[in-house]
Amino acid sequence: MSGTSPDAGLKLNWRFPKTFWIANGAELFERAAFYGAFITLKVYLNRRVGFTDIEAGIVAGCFASILYLLPTFMGAMADKIGFRRALLIAFTLLTMGYGLLGAFQYKSTVLVSLALIMFGGAIVKPVISGTVAKCSDDAHRARAFSIFYGVVNIGAFIGKSAAAPLRQELGLEYINFYASSMAFLALLCTAIFYRNVDTVGTGKTVREVWEGLLKVLRHFRFMCLIVIVAGFWFIQGQLYATMTEYMLRLLGEDAKPEWLANINPFVVIILVVPITHLIRRFKSENAIAIGLFIIPLSALSIALSSIVEGAAGNSITIIGSLAIHPITLTVIIGIALQGLAECFLSPKFLEYASKQAPPGEIGLYLGYQHLTTFIAWFFGFIASGFLLDRYCPDPSRLDPAIGRQRLDAIANGTPLPEIYAQAHYIWYVFAAVGAAAFLAMLVFKFTTGAIDRRRATRLAAGADRVICRHDGCGHDNRADATFCAQCGRALHN
Repeated sequence: MSGTSPDAGLKLNWRFPKTFWIANGAELFERAAFYGAFITLKVYLNRRVGFTDIEAGIVAGCFASILYLLPTFMGAMADKIGFRRALLIAFTLLTMGYGLLGAFQYKSTVLVSLALIMFGGAIVKPVISGTVAKCSDDAHRARAFSIFYGVVNIGAFIGKSAAAPLRQELGLEYINFYASSMAFLALLCTAIFYRNVDTVGTGKTVREVWEGLLKVLRHFRFMCLIVIVAGFWFIQGQLYATMTEYMLRLLGEDAKPEWLANINPFVVIILVVPITHLIRRFKSENAIAIGLFIIPLSALSIALSSIVEGAAGNSITIIGSLAIHPITLTVIIGIALQGLAECFLSPKFLEYASKQAPPGEIGLYLGYQHLTTFIAWFFGFIASGFLLDRYCPDPSRLDPAIGRQRLDAIANGTPLPEIYAQAHYIWYVFAAVGAAAFLAMLVFKFTTGAIDRRRATRLAAGADRVICRHDGCGHDNRADATFCAQCGRALHN
């Protein structure tokens, strides 16, 4: 039988049902809301609500990480009640959550607000992507998801671009009001135009989702890969955990870290296709290692800002007469390197993760690859809180005299108070985490390679059975098996 693709001879087009476009419009509003609020969330928790850096890191870390764990469970719920009803609930929660977050700046109410946003966002993720899948056939699915991912990036760009002028002209709370209005537009869009798509036979029960998670957690090799790649997202997440506060504290309120954060998706959009083509014949683990090699360099480049400032002063002229601060320049370079690293890692990570799955369970394992972000953002945001508190503290909690000295230094271009002299050490820590992830990936690559070669040697020697050595199993498997037929865990012996 020939290897022709299912769309051979079929004339492809960009026509999709009305519900497809409505869902993407709602997604654009939701992403504009989320990224606008998220890029300044820790600043808001610190300045308006009164959380310390450490407390804000813990709160934001729990919010961001659980938001990546919940969608699988929320997707099971959405399949039961229908996509339209699920979206109406989700956008109502988001509208209320963002509105309450801006209106009531108390610790207790903020936690309730973030919970509403967390559950609302967790419902939106699987429902919109499910709608995109249901509104396209096999031949057009790649085009459908290319539109979807483009809409996600446009929404993120709009949200982060709006955050800076809102913060500077009106105040931090108005970013949340803006996010609430975007969520409300998504709610109206859904209520008026969205029509249910058929979800019969596509969903899982919550019990099945939970059992799938437990199966994935027992897969030692897959979980090692998850933890290692979490080192990448640990650093990438500092765009939201550290970078905004770092720049505002060192450069003042005129800095626009929200705009600089858009460099990452811009680089990915421009380079991901040519780089994916370039490395198409690379082994997946080699491409992942390249991404993990680049990512600590992004943190290291930001850490070197003090050296650049010492050599060139507090202003560097680039592109003719454009003058920028060394911190701004190194942050731009660091964020661009993050985007470059993502182009190498993300596509090949999904490919490699799929190869770790037992036969027939690729979808299950890919569904839980976001455990990398769950781990990375939980620990990354918490670490950010402690590091900011130690090396780049909140100016409002300093002695008033030091606070005035800081403002004078920013206004006049003179050195900041001594307490900020080691602020760049934060990025050395992040670079060390990235370097550790890179080294761990090398160990993983050579260790798993040795295991696979040993299995191949055993097969070549004529062995026909292998015993599962995991506790409580002992099942007798075929020698060519990668996973135990009894317990489903990887055979490493």
